[in-house]
Amino acid sequence: MGSLGSPRSTSFPNSKPSATQNGQASELETSPSPFPRNLLAEKTHMSRSESAKKKIKNKEILKPKIVTGDVGYVLEDVPHFSDYIPGVPSHPNPLQDNPAYSVVKQYFVDVDDTVSQKIVVKQNSKKGTHFRRAGPRQKVYFESDEVQACIVTCGGLCPGLNTVVRELVCALFDIYGVTKILGIKGGYKGFYSCNTIELTPKKVNDIHKRGGTILGTSRGGHDTVKIVDAIQDRGINHVYIIGGDGTQKGAAMIYEEIQRRGLKVAVVGIPKTIDNDIEVIDKSFGFDTAVEEAQKAIYAAHVEAESHENGIGLVKLMGRNSGFIAMYATLASRDVDCCLIPESPFHLEGEGGLLEFIEKRLKENGHMVIVVAEGAGQDLIADSLRNINHDASGNKLLLDVGLWLSQKIKEYFSGKKKMRVNLKYIDPTYMIRAVPSNASDNIYCTLLAHSAVHGAMAGYTGFTVGSVNGRHAYIPYHRITEKQKKVVITDRMWARLLSSTNQPSFLSHEFIKNVKGEETDLGSHFYLENEYALCNGSITDAIENM
Repeated sequence: MGSLGSPRSTSFPNSKPSATQNGQASELETSPSPFPRNLLAEKTHMSRSESAKKKIKNKEILKPKIVTGDVGYVLEDVPHFSDYIPGVPSHPNPLQDNPAYSVVKQYFVDVDDTVSQKIVVKQNSKKGTHFRRAGPRQKVYFESDEVQACIVTCGGLCPGLNTVVRELVCALFDIYGVTKILGIKGGYKGFYSCNTIELTPKKVNDIHKRGGTILGTSRGGHDTVKIVDAIQDRGINHVYIIGGDGTQKGAAMIYEEIQRRGLKVAVVGIPKTIDNDIEVIDKSFGFDTAVEEAQKAIYAAHVEAESHENGIGLVKLMGRNSGFIAMYATLASRDVDCCLIPESPFHLEGEGGLLEFIEKRLKENGHMVIVVAEGAGQDLIADSLRNINHDASGNKLLLDVGLWLSQKIKEYFSGKKKMRVNLKYIDPTYMIRAVPSNASDNIYCTLLAHSAVHGAMAGYTGFTVGSVNGRHAYIPYHRITEKQKKVVITDRMWARLLSSTNQPSFLSHEFIKNVKGEETDLGSHFYLENEYALCNGSITDAIENM
């Protein structure tokens, strides 16, 4: 964690330096002011000049909120009501009177506490990027009886969805005394389809023991204006949105529209992706459960392969663009002979190809297990089969690499090699998605939910919550939606996997030649960032030493 230090500048024109009071900096100006409930009505009476000024002001407000300090300190802060609602009133946090917290030495997070994005530094390193630390604040910007909260789940299923819903309800009710909580059914479209259910601690008591989501979910259905109209019409002022990067982009649009209207509505995202491909955060909820459940499929594939002559067990796991589940499941299993992920290109035919390696491993051991992420090898599938469509969330509809790879392996051994193989293909994808979260994820879901509620009550909005280097933080939407997190194949974790499986690099000679000749766009093949490019030597050195 870091401290704000001495702020030098901020991109928010209305920001004010903190004042010190009783040993702690007061977070924001709190002079009382009547809250404008319907700025839409006021807009109709605005002059053109007033409207133009408001648009300019909104553009300034929607800029990233950056605070800089000494020694290269940068805080990528999240929006607060005081940024666009002048004189918004605050109240004492009721947490200080909660008997459950009576033994806690320090109730509240210090207003200057921040979490560093980079924790491995050198002696003369700059402090670098930080995020605001999550947790309860001394002041809140909602009275408990004025809160009307809603919760929505969007996108695909993931272990832990019900746990997050349960813990949001319980945190609102038990910690802050909020009693008006709605569940939006069926994803984003539920906002304007009037599909809601009342949520209470009693109704959600046992839902963490079930997979899926009691609220239902869907892809697409996002209509920003309709959703914000529904939020405004129902008097909702806490919006908790659980979903992946596409869902969080939608949440950012909802927040921006709410901010343009000047509404006192907190919009909070809880990132959900079973693939663990959300940037900045350590991991997403459900990932641990997915890796654990994947072990069952890998074990079954190993038993099948080991029980037959020239047996091959092929397991397809989740991972559209990132191979984290496949990589971690492989490392955890120790029964896998080959792991294929989207970030590491491979080829089938010829010297150093996948098929040659399979033949070699079968001759050595008599069986083998292959784990493939669903997004691996998509570029190898024949162009005639690649009429790529998209789902309602905008994701590419991938072809089944498992079925394709199974067919290629069978054709290779039955045709050219005249060698009989016994291949079993296992796809546990939807079985893994549908299970309830394990103990580790249940705890993580609880911490995410509590962090989200604390942030909303403290007047923060337009952010998502997540663990950054083991500390929970509030992260601006744009930081988790601008790009996806990917496996870095020059990093030590991928090296550990290669050491475990003893698989070779499947990079083609042409590819290696291009790399050595600096004729290839390495970023498009390796998904490397500048800070990783030389972490273990140059790419050329890495390839030469493979």
